[in-house]
Amino acid sequence: MKKNLIREKLERGEAVIGTMIQELRSPAVPILLANAGYDFVFFDMEHGAHNMETIADLIKTARSCGIVPFVRVPDLQYHLISRCMDAGAQGFMVPRIETREQAEAAVRYSKYPPMGERGCSINKGHNDYKGGDLLTFLKEANRENFVILQIERKAAMEDLDNILSVEGVDGAILGPNDMAASYGVPNDLKGEFMTGIFQKVMETGDKYGVHTGMHIANLEVLKDWKTRGMKLLAYNTDIGFINAGAALGIKELK
Repeated sequence: MKKNLIREKLERGEAVIGTMIQELRSPAVPILLANAGYDFVFFDMEHGAHNMETIADLIKTARSCGIVPFVRVPDLQYHLISRCMDAGAQGFMVPRIETREQAEAAVRYSKYPPMGERGCSINKGHNDYKGGDLLTFLKEANRENFVILQIERKAAMEDLDNILSVEGVDGAILGPNDMAASYGVPNDLKGEFMTGIFQKVMETGDKYGVHTGMHIANLEVLKDWKTRGMKLLAYNTDIGFINAGAALGIKELK
């Protein structure tokens, strides 16, 4: 099975940088992002418009050009996770995690026995359509696949230790906008309240060996938290990149 380069870099203490694709469906997009130097890409099935066939094709391209493919699944359901993993995603992120039981289910749905309950089909996209020894494959897949929880609700903060201490959870990514909304506070990303939230997630992740980060379009905030120690950094989306590039050009030309 293909090595997960994100896992290897994080275990060496390096920060990894990715982005999120919500609208674009051309197989050129993962190649362009790899050429730009991104380490990973999230294909967004929560807010994005892609179906499973499109996601599977984008994953294949990402695997072939050296950028690690992750999927943000729309919900915590077995078939939504397992099909993306079978297609070759090297990890996934589950949104709206609030309880330890949900974290345990995310691990269980994505890991093969004895760690979980995922059904096995070896010669799929996750193994580049090759066969192999069953037990070797199961062991490698359980080691390489990357489980990320999206921490974006007040309820998650109230049970954070229980959530991030679940065996098999590899990463936790903050959703700042949803977090602020769940508390009913302004999304003041540099304010004392939100800073305290971010700090608590990072410190709790460190306690349990879970890599932490956030997904945000605000470059200055992301750089600040990289300096503070966050390592799993997702910057902007395809929509954000197009809007920014288009606005810059038209501003100069007019």
